[in-house]
Amino acid sequence: MNTIKSVFLLLLCGATYSCSDFLEEEPRSEASLNQFFTEPAHAENAVNALYRDGAPALWMNGGVYNGRDIMYGPYLSGFFENNYKGQYAYIGFAQQLQLNAINSNSILNTYWSQMYREISRANNAIKYIPTTEGVSEAQANRLLGEARFFRAWAYFMLVRHFGDVPLIVEPYESLNDIYRPRNSADEVYALIVQDLEFAVNSAGLAEENMIENGYRVSKPAAAALLADVQLTRSGFPQQNDNYAAAAAAARTVINGGSHSLAQNDLDGSGDVDPENSAYNKIRRQELTAIAQEFVYPIEFTIGIAGSGYPAYTYPVTLTNQTNYSITNQAYEPRDEFLAMYDDEADLRIQNKQLWHNTYTNEDGETTTFRFQPYLWHDDQALFGTTNRANSELEVAAYTYAEVLLIAAEAIARSEGVTAEAVDYLTQVRSRAYFMQDAEDIRAELAGLSVQEFVEEVWTERNRELALNFKIWFDMVRTRKYPEANDGNVTFVDLVGRENTWGSTYQERNLLLPLPDQELQRNTNLGQNTGY
Repeated sequence: MNTIKSVFLLLLCGATYSCSDFLEEEPRSEASLNQFFTEPAHAENAVNALYRDGAPALWMNGGVYNGRDIMYGPYLSGFFENNYKGQYAYIGFAQQLQLNAINSNSILNTYWSQMYREISRANNAIKYIPTTEGVSEAQANRLLGEARFFRAWAYFMLVRHFGDVPLIVEPYESLNDIYRPRNSADEVYALIVQDLEFAVNSAGLAEENMIENGYRVSKPAAAALLADVQLTRSGFPQQNDNYAAAAAAARTVINGGSHSLAQNDLDGSGDVDPENSAYNKIRRQELTAIAQEFVYPIEFTIGIAGSGYPAYTYPVTLTNQTNYSITNQAYEPRDEFLAMYDDEADLRIQNKQLWHNTYTNEDGETTTFRFQPYLWHDDQALFGTTNRANSELEVAAYTYAEVLLIAAEAIARSEGVTAEAVDYLTQVRSRAYFMQDAEDIRAELAGLSVQEFVEEVWTERNRELALNFKIWFDMVRTRKYPEANDGNVTFVDLVGRENTWGSTYQERNLLLPLPDQELQRNTNLGQNTGY
């Protein structure tokens, strides 16, 4: 059992008190926050709680009908369907671009309140860990690095979705001044970068991958998030040109040596063995593959927090064939998205790689359905005789492939289409284009202009990171809409373009409305333009 899982069990087991403990307890009204931080275990527990809230919880929270909360962005992109969206109206409002502060308050408030709860907890930890008796300087720096990592990630989610948001860096210790006005997005990004630079450069975080580090935040994970932040703020709406900084952060991961791309195995004739492709190794959760590939893994454990992702791998009509009481196409790619893949040359779109579209029962009868995610397929959970409908399948918030693609784009933007940038894009593409020689791919990419090369990176991000929920973030930062046909992708202006549901993107759609619940609570907030 790893460190984080153990701590959560201890927290659950330690929730009871004896009568004498209760009598000696100081009344809650007289207790101050810093009284909690009286020994090293308190500091550790305060940080451990951050792993299950805030941004990471977007990958954890949700259900079989509404999907995971992190899927909201792909629904906004118009490229993904949920066949039970009738039970969660906010999904349809997102797809039809009809969302507002009231009809989508539930999901908007989840994004808002969950991030600020994480920020509040992180602020407590950041303030009181340095003064906690018995905590060494090295331990304090590590814990502060983790706390600032999660605070930064929460603010990153907020600023991308809502734009200007209140910037709160101290614990709430009284009822005074708790309703703050919005700070500019530039101010928010400045704190995010400051927090992450501390985590990368000053916290003494482990330089190994998170799986080998007991699922604790490592230096590569912090650097990957920093690279994403710098790439994002270089695009719309900030356009701060931090591409060089994004490249530097990505190189920290690449040159650190703790991550690499999982590789395809070959069969006896020298061709890729489909069953032992990199994607199937990841699907089977082979330790070497996911340790290499997952820069920030979302951890699940039966009995504490099981993974529900296998339920999204089959359509509703096949529910009675599985151990699950219901399966649902909660993350079904639409035809316009699938058209981004070359269905002959790209391994990822072959059946039972990233996606699948057939099921063969014990009698040999095959059912065909629309493509569903296969990377989340868990044979034991779906069809096994033990641990019915339970899974420990882990998913990734950040992968090494994404780091390579960030580096390729950022280097091209800041230094040109260099051999290094070409190599990073080639690594990702050649793994998928299993019938094409890597040197041919490299030569083709090397001859492109900067803009042409960058658009190839965007295309590869859509294909490779489809199950990492990045597409809406990319559409917002690039202000471009991917149009595809037989694997050929072109990018057109997002504003004014119809999505796959026939609704037209307007400028207001590039930010979410603030939730009505928060506007009612805090009159110092103003609504985003157009809502």
